[in-house]
Amino acid sequence: MPDQEPLSADELLDIVDERDRVVGQARRGDAMAHRLRHRCVFIQARDAQGRIFVHRRTAEKLVFPSLYDMFVGGVVGAGEGYDEAALREAEEELGVRGLPAPVPLFSFLYETPEHTWWSRVYEVRCELPVEPQTEEVAWHAFLTEEELTRRLPEWEWVPDGWEAYRRLVEWRREKVER
Repeated sequence: MPDQEPLSADELLDIVDERDRVVGQARRGDAMAHRLRHRCVFIQARDAQGRIFVHRRTAEKLVFPSLYDMFVGGVVGAGEGYDEAALREAEEELGVRGLPAPVPLFSFLYETPEHTWWSRVYEVRCELPVEPQTEEVAWHAFLTEEELTRRLPEWEWVPDGWEAYRRLVEWRREKVER
């Protein structure tokens, strides 16, 4: 799951039902520990040449440490909207200010035996020089679609990002076929 600073285990999150309706609130640490469904955003950031921002998470990350991700993103705070969270997360993780509003593409429910969250996938163009947070990102690069495709079987990816990417590829294919 994309998680981030400055939100801590004490940060309050909205807890949602299977239809993404708010049914309560809980601390982030409790939501993760007790598999309480909450909200997350995934933002695919591309540079001016259309390359995709890819990074490896730091070993200190609470969830999915040292794994690769093709999205920036994180949890949506209590009372925060998806769109607001997407812009905040993208700017925080890329280390930039003044990004255009990320464009929402689709939503899906991510569920595994360990985790459950409503996920909204976005895309954004980042033409600014990036300075990713060192506490979040151990390595980063902008990769072409071909470079990313070559790395998919080689690198270990965060499972929710992998699922979001799989759905994004399918969503784009269906959009072209229409």
